[in-house]
Amino acid sequence: MTDKSKVVVVTGASAGVGRAIARAFADRGDRVALLARGGSGLAAAAEDVSRRGGEALVVPVDVADHKAVDEAAAQVEEEFGPIDIWVNNAFTTVFAPFTEIAPDEFRRVTEVTYLGFVNGTRAALRHMLPRDRGTVVQVGSALAYRGIPLQSAYCGAKHAIQGWNESVRCELLHRHSRVRVTMVQLPALNTPQFDWVLTRLPRRAQPVPPIYQPEVAARAVRYAADHPRRREYWVGGSTVATLLANAVAPGLLDRYLGRTGFSSQQRSEPTDTDAPGNLWLPADGTGGQDVGAHGSFDDQAARRVVQPWFGRHRPALTVAALAAGACGTVAAARLRKGCGRHG
Repeated sequence: MTDKSKVVVVTGASAGVGRAIARAFADRGDRVALLARGGSGLAAAAEDVSRRGGEALVVPVDVADHKAVDEAAAQVEEEFGPIDIWVNNAFTTVFAPFTEIAPDEFRRVTEVTYLGFVNGTRAALRHMLPRDRGTVVQVGSALAYRGIPLQSAYCGAKHAIQGWNESVRCELLHRHSRVRVTMVQLPALNTPQFDWVLTRLPRRAQPVPPIYQPEVAARAVRYAADHPRRREYWVGGSTVATLLANAVAPGLLDRYLGRTGFSSQQRSEPTDTDAPGNLWLPADGTGGQDVGAHGSFDDQAARRVVQPWFGRHRPALTVAALAAGACGTVAAARLRKGCGRHG
Protein backbone atom coordinates (compact mmCIF):
# COMPACT_ATOMS: atom_id res chain seq x y z
CA MET A 1 0.00 0.00 0.00
CA THR A 2 1.08 3.59 -0.58
CA ASP A 3 0.47 6.70 1.48
CA LYS A 4 -1.99 7.80 -1.22
CA SER A 5 -4.02 4.59 -1.24
CA LYS A 6 -7.68 4.97 -0.33
CA VAL A 7 -10.19 2.86 1.51
CA VAL A 8 -12.94 1.90 -0.92
CA VAL A 9 -16.13 -0.04 -0.25
CA VAL A 10 -17.86 -1.74 -3.19
CA THR A 11 -21.24 -3.44 -2.80
CA GLY A 12 -22.18 -6.21 -5.18
CA ALA A 13 -18.45 -6.82 -5.57
CA SER A 14 -18.56 -10.56 -6.25
CA ALA A 15 -19.49 -10.36 -9.94
CA GLY A 16 -20.31 -8.17 -12.91
CA VAL A 17 -19.84 -4.41 -12.66
CA GLY A 18 -19.00 -4.59 -8.95
CA ARG A 19 -16.21 -7.06 -9.65
CA ALA A 20 -14.80 -4.80 -12.39
CA ILE A 21 -15.02 -1.76 -10.08
CA ALA A 22 -13.09 -3.58 -7.35
CA ARG A 23 -10.38 -4.45 -9.86
CA ALA A 24 -10.20 -0.84 -11.09
CA PHE A 25 -9.52 0.52 -7.61
CA ALA A 26 -7.07 -2.30 -6.87
CA ASP A 27 -5.09 -1.35 -9.98
CA ARG A 28 -3.94 1.80 -8.21
CA GLY A 29 -3.21 0.09 -4.90
CA ASP A 30 -6.35 0.96 -2.94
CA ARG A 31 -7.67 -1.04 -0.01
CA VAL A 32 -10.95 -2.49 -1.24
CA ALA A 33 -13.71 -3.84 1.00
CA LEU A 34 -15.80 -6.32 -0.95
CA LEU A 35 -19.45 -6.52 0.10
CA ALA A 36 -21.80 -9.13 -1.40
CA ARG A 37 -23.64 -12.35 -0.62
CA GLY A 38 -21.73 -14.78 -2.84
CA GLY A 39 -18.98 -16.64 -0.98
CA SER A 40 -17.27 -18.13 -4.04
CA GLY A 41 -17.47 -14.86 -5.94
CA LEU A 42 -16.15 -12.85 -2.99
CA ALA A 43 -13.18 -15.17 -2.51
CA ALA A 44 -12.26 -14.87 -6.18
CA ALA A 45 -12.76 -11.08 -6.10
CA ALA A 46 -10.35 -10.86 -3.16
CA GLU A 47 -7.76 -12.78 -5.18
CA ASP A 48 -8.27 -10.31 -8.06
CA VAL A 49 -7.67 -7.34 -5.78
CA SER A 50 -4.53 -8.81 -4.22
CA ARG A 51 -3.12 -9.86 -7.57
CA ARG A 52 -3.57 -6.34 -8.93
CA GLY A 53 -1.74 -4.64 -6.09
CA GLY A 54 -4.59 -3.76 -3.75
CA GLU A 55 -5.56 -5.08 -0.35
CA ALA A 56 -8.87 -6.90 -0.01
CA LEU A 57 -11.31 -7.26 2.85
CA VAL A 58 -14.16 -9.72 2.33
CA VAL A 59 -17.40 -8.79 4.10
CA PRO A 60 -20.33 -11.12 3.33
CA VAL A 61 -23.54 -9.10 3.62
CA ASP A 62 -27.03 -8.74 2.21
CA VAL A 63 -27.41 -5.01 1.54
CA ALA A 64 -31.16 -5.22 2.14
CA ASP A 65 -30.35 -5.72 5.84
CA HIS A 66 -29.58 -2.23 7.16
CA LYS A 67 -28.16 -3.48 10.45
CA ALA A 68 -25.79 -5.82 8.64
CA VAL A 69 -24.65 -2.97 6.37
CA ASP A 70 -23.98 -0.75 9.42
CA GLU A 71 -21.94 -3.56 10.96
CA ALA A 72 -20.05 -4.02 7.68
CA ALA A 73 -19.12 -0.33 7.60
CA ALA A 74 -17.91 -0.50 11.18
CA GLN A 75 -15.80 -3.55 10.34
CA VAL A 76 -14.21 -1.77 7.38
CA GLU A 77 -13.37 1.25 9.53
CA GLU A 78 -11.86 -0.97 12.22
CA GLU A 79 -9.72 -3.10 9.89
CA PHE A 80 -8.87 -0.69 7.07
CA GLY A 81 -9.37 2.75 8.59
CA PRO A 82 -11.58 5.70 7.54
CA ILE A 83 -13.69 5.03 4.45
CA ASP A 84 -12.83 7.41 1.62
CA ILE A 85 -15.13 6.08 -1.13
CA TRP A 86 -18.32 4.04 -0.91
CA VAL A 87 -19.70 2.62 -4.17
CA ASN A 88 -23.32 1.41 -4.12
CA ASN A 89 -23.72 -1.13 -6.90
CA ALA A 90 -25.51 -4.25 -5.60
CA PHE A 91 -28.82 -5.14 -7.23
CA THR A 92 -31.14 -7.94 -8.22
CA THR A 93 -34.09 -8.05 -10.58
CA VAL A 94 -36.76 -10.13 -12.31
CA PHE A 95 -37.20 -10.27 -16.08
CA ALA A 96 -40.95 -10.53 -16.66
CA PRO A 97 -44.02 -8.45 -17.47
CA PHE A 98 -45.18 -6.57 -14.38
CA THR A 99 -48.33 -8.71 -14.03
CA GLU A 100 -46.16 -11.85 -13.81
CA ILE A 101 -43.97 -10.62 -10.92
CA ALA A 102 -45.19 -11.77 -7.50
CA PRO A 103 -45.53 -9.14 -4.74
CA ASP A 104 -42.78 -10.69 -2.63
CA GLU A 105 -40.45 -10.76 -5.66
CA PHE A 106 -41.11 -7.11 -6.41
CA ARG A 107 -40.49 -6.22 -2.78
CA ARG A 108 -37.22 -8.17 -2.77
CA VAL A 109 -35.94 -6.33 -5.86
CA THR A 110 -36.86 -3.01 -4.25
CA GLU A 111 -35.22 -3.88 -0.92
CA VAL A 112 -31.93 -4.87 -2.56
CA THR A 113 -31.72 -2.50 -5.52
CA TYR A 114 -33.19 0.64 -3.94
CA LEU A 115 -33.01 0.24 -0.18
CA GLY A 116 -29.58 -1.37 -0.51
CA PHE A 117 -28.32 1.97 -1.84
CA VAL A 118 -30.13 3.80 0.96
CA ASN A 119 -28.63 1.50 3.58
CA GLY A 120 -25.13 1.80 2.13
CA THR A 121 -25.28 5.58 1.91
CA ARG A 122 -26.62 5.92 5.46
CA ALA A 123 -23.80 3.72 6.76
CA ALA A 124 -21.19 5.67 4.80
CA LEU A 125 -22.49 9.08 5.90
CA ARG A 126 -22.53 8.00 9.53
CA HIS A 127 -18.73 7.79 9.32
CA MET A 128 -18.02 10.46 6.70
CA LEU A 129 -20.06 13.39 8.02
CA PRO A 130 -18.24 13.80 11.36
CA ARG A 131 -14.93 13.88 9.41
CA ASP A 132 -16.46 16.18 6.76
CA ARG A 133 -14.91 14.24 3.91
CA GLY A 134 -15.68 11.23 1.71
CA THR A 135 -17.49 10.31 -1.48
CA VAL A 136 -20.48 8.08 -2.21
CA VAL A 137 -20.95 6.92 -5.81
CA GLN A 138 -24.35 5.59 -6.84
CA VAL A 139 -24.13 3.19 -9.78
CA GLY A 140 -27.16 4.10 -11.86
CA SER A 141 -28.47 3.39 -15.32
CA ALA A 142 -30.12 5.03 -18.27
CA LEU A 143 -33.15 3.21 -16.84
CA ALA A 144 -33.10 5.62 -13.90
CA TYR A 145 -34.78 8.06 -16.30
CA ARG A 146 -36.29 5.81 -18.97
CA GLY A 147 -38.43 2.83 -18.03
CA ILE A 148 -38.53 -0.14 -20.40
CA PRO A 149 -40.79 -3.19 -20.61
CA LEU A 150 -39.94 -6.43 -18.79
CA GLN A 151 -37.87 -4.58 -16.17
CA SER A 152 -40.50 -2.73 -14.13
CA ALA A 153 -39.04 -3.70 -10.74
CA TYR A 154 -35.50 -2.68 -11.70
CA CYS A 155 -36.59 0.54 -13.44
CA GLY A 156 -38.75 1.49 -10.47
CA ALA A 157 -35.82 1.00 -8.10
CA LYS A 158 -33.41 2.98 -10.28
CA HIS A 159 -35.94 5.84 -10.62
CA ALA A 160 -36.29 5.82 -6.83
CA ILE A 161 -32.51 5.99 -6.39
CA GLN A 162 -32.35 8.96 -8.72
CA GLY A 163 -34.90 11.02 -6.79
CA TRP A 164 -33.65 10.03 -3.35
CA ASN A 165 -30.02 10.76 -4.28
CA GLU A 166 -30.96 14.25 -5.46
CA SER A 167 -32.58 14.90 -2.08
CA VAL A 168 -29.47 13.75 -0.23
CA ARG A 169 -27.24 15.88 -2.44
CA CYS A 170 -29.36 18.97 -1.77
CA GLU A 171 -29.18 18.35 1.98
CA LEU A 172 -25.38 18.03 1.85
CA LEU A 173 -25.16 21.28 -0.12
CA HIS A 174 -27.40 22.99 2.45
CA ARG A 175 -25.06 22.08 5.29
CA HIS A 176 -21.98 23.05 3.22
CA SER A 177 -20.60 19.57 3.70
CA ARG A 178 -17.47 18.43 1.93
CA VAL A 179 -18.93 14.93 1.71
CA ARG A 180 -19.98 14.32 -1.89
CA VAL A 181 -22.56 12.11 -3.58
CA THR A 182 -22.56 11.55 -7.32
CA MET A 183 -24.29 9.15 -9.70
CA VAL A 184 -23.07 7.31 -12.79
CA GLN A 185 -25.72 6.42 -15.37
CA LEU A 186 -24.65 3.32 -17.29
CA PRO A 187 -25.59 1.73 -20.61
CA ALA A 188 -26.26 -1.97 -21.32
CA LEU A 189 -23.35 -4.07 -20.06
CA ASN A 190 -21.96 -7.55 -20.61
CA THR A 191 -22.41 -8.97 -17.11
CA PRO A 192 -23.41 -12.42 -15.75
CA GLN A 193 -26.82 -11.18 -14.59
CA PHE A 194 -28.48 -12.28 -17.83
CA ASP A 195 -27.53 -15.90 -17.13
CA TRP A 196 -28.61 -16.02 -13.49
CA VAL A 197 -31.45 -13.52 -13.19
CA LEU A 198 -34.90 -14.80 -12.30
CA THR A 199 -36.78 -14.75 -15.59
CA ARG A 200 -40.19 -15.71 -16.91
CA LEU A 201 -39.38 -14.86 -20.50
CA PRO A 202 -39.81 -17.60 -23.13
CA ARG A 203 -36.30 -16.91 -24.47
CA ARG A 204 -33.02 -16.18 -22.72
CA ALA A 205 -32.55 -12.61 -21.53
CA GLN A 206 -30.01 -10.22 -23.01
CA PRO A 207 -29.06 -6.54 -22.65
CA VAL A 208 -30.44 -4.13 -25.23
CA PRO A 209 -27.65 -3.43 -27.75
CA PRO A 210 -25.27 -1.64 -27.96
CA ILE A 211 -23.47 -3.55 -25.22
CA TYR A 212 -20.35 -2.43 -23.35
CA GLN A 213 -17.84 -4.34 -21.27
CA PRO A 214 -18.06 -3.88 -17.48
CA GLU A 215 -14.59 -2.29 -17.47
CA VAL A 216 -16.14 0.71 -19.23
CA ALA A 217 -18.42 1.17 -16.25
CA ALA A 218 -15.60 0.56 -13.77
CA ARG A 219 -13.41 3.28 -15.28
CA ALA A 220 -16.32 5.72 -15.20
CA VAL A 221 -17.10 4.94 -11.56
CA ARG A 222 -13.47 5.39 -10.54
CA TYR A 223 -13.33 8.72 -12.41
CA ALA A 224 -16.55 9.88 -10.74
CA ALA A 225 -15.17 8.91 -7.32
CA ASP A 226 -12.13 11.10 -8.00
CA HIS A 227 -14.24 13.97 -9.41
CA PRO A 228 -17.41 13.90 -7.28
CA ARG A 229 -18.46 17.53 -7.56
CA ARG A 230 -20.49 16.68 -10.67
CA ARG A 231 -24.00 15.56 -9.77
CA GLU A 232 -23.92 12.72 -12.31
CA TYR A 233 -22.13 11.21 -15.30
CA TRP A 234 -23.62 9.69 -18.45
CA VAL A 235 -21.66 6.74 -19.83
CA GLY A 236 -21.94 5.63 -23.45
CA GLY A 237 -23.50 7.11 -26.54
CA SER A 238 -26.61 4.97 -26.07
CA THR A 239 -27.17 6.43 -22.60
CA VAL A 240 -26.77 9.96 -23.91
CA ALA A 241 -29.12 9.33 -26.85
CA THR A 242 -31.73 7.63 -24.67
CA LEU A 243 -31.81 10.30 -21.99
CA LEU A 244 -31.89 13.19 -24.44
CA ALA A 245 -34.61 11.54 -26.53
CA ASN A 246 -36.61 10.86 -23.38
CA ALA A 247 -36.32 14.53 -22.37
CA VAL A 248 -37.66 15.64 -25.75
CA ALA A 249 -40.13 12.96 -26.86
CA PRO A 250 -40.95 10.46 -24.09
CA GLY A 251 -44.27 9.52 -25.65
CA LEU A 252 -42.60 8.43 -28.87
CA LEU A 253 -40.17 6.32 -26.86
CA ASP A 254 -43.11 4.66 -25.07
CA ARG A 255 -44.52 3.55 -28.41
CA TYR A 256 -41.15 2.53 -29.82
CA LEU A 257 -40.31 0.43 -26.76
CA GLY A 258 -43.79 -1.06 -26.79
CA ARG A 259 -43.01 -2.37 -30.28
CA THR A 260 -39.36 -3.39 -29.82
CA GLY A 261 -38.67 -3.75 -26.11
CA PHE A 262 -39.78 -7.37 -25.79
CA SER A 263 -37.79 -8.82 -28.67
CA SER A 264 -34.66 -6.70 -28.11
CA GLN A 265 -34.22 -8.13 -24.60
CA GLN A 266 -34.39 -11.78 -25.64
CA ARG A 267 -32.02 -14.09 -27.47
CA SER A 268 -33.09 -16.75 -29.92
CA GLU A 269 -32.43 -19.63 -27.48
CA PRO A 270 -35.21 -20.78 -25.15
CA THR A 271 -34.90 -20.01 -21.46
CA ASP A 272 -32.95 -22.58 -19.44
CA THR A 273 -35.41 -23.60 -16.75
CA ASP A 274 -32.59 -25.18 -14.71
CA ALA A 275 -30.45 -22.02 -14.61
CA PRO A 276 -29.74 -20.66 -11.10
CA GLY A 277 -31.56 -17.54 -9.97
CA ASN A 278 -30.03 -15.05 -7.55
CA LEU A 279 -33.10 -13.26 -6.26
CA TRP A 280 -33.28 -15.07 -2.91
CA LEU A 281 -29.93 -16.88 -2.78
CA PRO A 282 -26.62 -15.95 -4.43
CA ALA A 283 -25.84 -18.02 -7.51
CA ASP A 284 -22.14 -17.58 -6.70
CA GLY A 285 -22.53 -18.51 -3.06
CA THR A 286 -20.41 -20.97 -1.12
CA GLY A 287 -20.17 -24.09 -3.24
CA GLY A 288 -21.40 -22.15 -6.26
CA GLN A 289 -19.50 -21.08 -9.33
CA ASP A 290 -17.49 -17.87 -9.55
CA VAL A 291 -18.67 -16.13 -12.72
CA GLY A 292 -16.33 -13.13 -12.75
CA ALA A 293 -17.12 -9.78 -14.31
CA HIS A 294 -18.10 -10.72 -17.86
CA GLY A 295 -21.27 -12.28 -19.18
CA SER A 296 -21.96 -14.17 -22.41
CA PHE A 297 -21.59 -11.26 -24.84
CA ASP A 298 -17.84 -10.74 -25.20
CA ASP A 299 -18.11 -10.99 -28.98
CA GLN A 300 -20.59 -8.07 -29.07
CA ALA A 301 -19.37 -5.82 -26.26
CA ALA A 302 -17.40 -2.62 -26.83
CA ARG A 303 -14.33 -2.02 -24.68
CA ARG A 304 -14.18 1.76 -25.16
CA VAL A 305 -16.67 4.59 -25.04
CA VAL A 306 -16.71 8.33 -25.74
CA GLN A 307 -17.92 8.88 -22.18
CA PRO A 308 -15.37 11.53 -21.12
CA TRP A 309 -16.49 14.03 -23.76
CA PHE A 310 -20.19 13.38 -23.26
CA GLY A 311 -19.80 13.40 -19.48
CA ARG A 312 -18.09 16.76 -19.38
CA HIS A 313 -20.48 18.38 -21.86
CA ARG A 314 -23.74 16.84 -20.57
CA PRO A 315 -25.32 20.13 -19.41
CA ALA A 316 -24.77 21.77 -22.79
CA LEU A 317 -26.10 18.71 -24.60
CA THR A 318 -29.22 18.68 -22.44
CA VAL A 319 -29.93 22.36 -23.08
CA ALA A 320 -29.37 21.87 -26.81
CA ALA A 321 -31.72 18.89 -26.93
CA LEU A 322 -34.44 20.69 -24.97
CA ALA A 323 -34.04 23.76 -27.17
CA ALA A 324 -34.28 21.62 -30.28
CA GLY A 325 -37.39 19.96 -28.93
CA ALA A 326 -38.98 23.30 -28.08
CA CYS A 327 -38.16 24.66 -31.54
CA GLY A 328 -39.66 21.58 -33.11
CA THR A 329 -42.83 21.95 -31.08
CA VAL A 330 -43.18 25.62 -32.03
CA ALA A 331 -42.54 24.88 -35.70
CA ALA A 332 -45.12 22.10 -35.70
CA ALA A 333 -47.68 24.36 -34.03
CA ARG A 334 -47.09 27.12 -36.60
CA LEU A 335 -47.39 24.61 -39.42
CA ARG A 336 -50.71 23.35 -38.08
CA LYS A 337 -51.94 26.93 -37.64
CA GLY A 338 -50.92 27.83 -41.20
CA CYS A 339 -52.63 24.78 -42.60
CA GLY A 340 -55.77 25.72 -40.71
CA ARG A 341 -55.79 29.20 -42.26
CA HIS A 342 -55.32 27.94 -45.81
CA GLY A 343 -57.22 24.69 -45.57
